[in-house]
Amino acid sequence: MFVAWRELRFARGRFLLIGAVVALITLLVGFLAGLTGGLAAQNVSSVLELPGDRLVLQAPENGDPSFATSSLDESTVAAWQQVDGVDSVTPVGIVQSRAAVDGSDDPSGVALYGLPTDVPGADGNALLSLAPSHDDEVGLSAGAADALGVETGDTISITGTDYTVAQTGGDLWFSHTPVVTMTPAAWSEASQRVGGTGDPTVLAVSGAPDWDAAGTRTGTVADTPLASLTALEAFQSEIGSLGLMIAMLFGISALVVGAFFTVWTMQRAGDIAVLKALGATTGSLVVDALGQATIVLVVGIGVGLAAVLGLGALAGQALPFVVSPLTTLAPAAVMTVLGLAGAAFALRSVTQADPLTALGSNR
Repeated sequence: MFVAWRELRFARGRFLLIGAVVALITLLVGFLAGLTGGLAAQNVSSVLELPGDRLVLQAPENGDPSFATSSLDESTVAAWQQVDGVDSVTPVGIVQSRAAVDGSDDPSGVALYGLPTDVPGADGNALLSLAPSHDDEVGLSAGAADALGVETGDTISITGTDYTVAQTGGDLWFSHTPVVTMTPAAWSEASQRVGGTGDPTVLAVSGAPDWDAAGTRTGTVADTPLASLTALEAFQSEIGSLGLMIAMLFGISALVVGAFFTVWTMQRAGDIAVLKALGATTGSLVVDALGQATIVLVVGIGVGLAAVLGLGALAGQALPFVVSPLTTLAPAAVMTVLGLAGAAFALRSVTQADPLTALGSNR
């Protein structure tokens, strides 16, 4: 690493430039990852809180299951309750509507959840703990309470009917709208008032039945909570496009670092040949080159990561932004690996450098 350190000190401008580029790419990747995580949470956080081993949706004749169109009648619910190996079936209604403070003409979009109160394992579940006990009550997520500007005991209007806020809490969202919980009976009436059927949207099923056979027999599809997220159209389009941009930035970082060190190594091919002529082994020169790349990457990614943490905290006040190890440390680790992979392409000049060049045989 002696040569690497001297080159870093001698050519500070070049290495500061590539370090700045790496930092900017890290900042872009970190912000996109944080924004992706925030948008994903505002799409599916309430769905991931649904109890059960599988979520059951109606299987359409054409296309894939969807939370927007799924409707499960009483016979379907009863059929799942009678399936061998099923421990519990929890019908859940989901529909998007609008809510307003009583007497206000400025409604806010909300997602109405119809939840029973006697669900096994409700303790500690952010969604189930909001389920009200009476038909004239609702539970508000933190986002819904903030949007409406209400607290426990206040009155809000949903589809022309007044409800009392029984409790608030939990940062729960469905398709970018905050969650409002209702009793199943109250939700069914609200669903019909907005043009729905009043039947549950999804079943949260626990147990170990033959899922495929039960789904075929009942005309439904049973997926794990994570797999069922694809039934949200907005989730697929948003996460797919942002994920593609992140992947492209990863590729760009590898190409930029690889191109820089390739050109840099070619420019000092004569110096490498002199070192080999003086007895330096190929292995030591490879370690020297990769160590140099590691220093540049670590410093550049570190600066970019610090900027993500600082600016991300500010962005989180106005945007759906998530700062977590998955959106910061994970992208940084991937960028380090890809950057070293790009730098490894420059090692051909190191491994194939001819010591005779330093002695003038090719001059």
